Amino acid sequence: MEYSGEKFDVIVIGAGIMGSCSAYQIAKRGKKVLLLEQFDFLHQRGSSHGESRTIRVAYPEYYYSTMVIESARLWEEAESEIGYRVYFKTPHFIMGLPDDKKFQSVITNCQSNSIPHCILDHLQVSERFSGRFKLPENWIGMVTEIGGVIKPTKAVSMFQTLAIQKGAVLRDNMEVEEIKSCDQSGGIWVCTSNGEKFWGRKCVVTVGAWMKKFVKTVSDQELPIQPLQTTLWHWRIKDGFEKEFSVDSGFPTFSSYGEPHIYGTPSLEYPGLIKIAVDGGNPCDPDKRTWVSTLLESSVTQWIEGRFSGRIDSTQPVFTQSCMYSMTPDSDYVIDFLGGEFGKDVVIAGGFSGHGFKMGPEVGRIVADLVLNGDAMGVELRHFKLRRFEENPKGNMKE
Repeated sequence: MEYSGEKFDVIVIGAGIMGSCSAYQIAKRGKKVLLLEQFDFLHQRGSSHGESRTIRVAYPEYYYSTMVIESARLWEEAESEIGYRVYFKTPHFIMGLPDDKKFQSVITNCQSNSIPHCILDHLQVSERFSGRFKLPENWIGMVTEIGGVIKPTKAVSMFQTLAIQKGAVLRDNMEVEEIKSCDQSGGIWVCTSNGEKFWGRKCVVTVGAWMKKFVKTVSDQELPIQPLQTTLWHWRIKDGFEKEFSVDSGFPTFSSYGEPHIYGTPSLEYPGLIKIAVDGGNPCDPDKRTWVSTLLESSVTQWIEGRFSGRIDSTQPVFTQSCMYSMTPDSDYVIDFLGGEFGKDVVIAGGFSGHGFKMGPEVGRIVADLVLNGDAMGVELRHFKLRRFEENPKGNMKE
């Protein structure tokens, strides 16, 4: 195996949104960083591609809301550095029955953390959105102004470009098959399947849906992170209503609590189309996924017909996109030191459970703090520790 001859302060494995943000943050602090990706840069085989992701502050958990607020600031900071937009602001709207536990937790969180929000009955919802949303009489809605749409592929490219500008080295088509501690001089050896070998003082692993397989290979630890294949559906807006559902018109990102848990983004990337999808998916092996779209439930088409007053063609989606989640039992992230023989030399960040993309800039900052300083100041990380799965094998599953 050939040693590259180049030494790095940090080697980041995995160049999706989390790895790209981490490499940028590390390079921004004047450190020499190498970012490795097993496929082509900006590929569509993982969880960091496509044309829209939601950013929202409306969370049942207080610790995510504070992370979103900081992440929103960092999104704008990165945009100012690069000179173009990837984050398009628009309100976020949630809806559901008033006694839904998660919905109530979101409201309580907003109240206790002084997050501006507005609770509406079904008539007020119709008035607020000029009839574009129609709720059952026993439902309520809540609007928060901190929200928007992020363009994923463009965003990953932005952080990779910024990392390069800060001095980072980026290499794609570099599948890492082994990492090991260096007994002689300390640090980490990173070995790829094409025979190259790199040395770094520290290492970061952000391999998305491959996290469970990768960690098992390099450390024999079994992480409870399950890859899911999910489907994103795009639906046609009926003639004459296209502008009403656009970001420019103020149409919000949205989420409907209950079964099924439906979410969506306004029309932006594909004129005349709107993304409406169901949270969740089917377990898969990220290397052997079927790429077949999830079967569409009749409840989804009924929901679309009922909520949008017939302005969206609910007959069938215009097209679908395949993506992956990396689910933990409790849907909380994993951001921690790998431990074992690696001690604090290897940081892992994964298990983002379908709601991590918006947090990319903040996760990158946290990872940089951990790998360079051994601690992340100003953020509560106990919810993301590996040991929580040892203390409770079910991972403190949320209701």
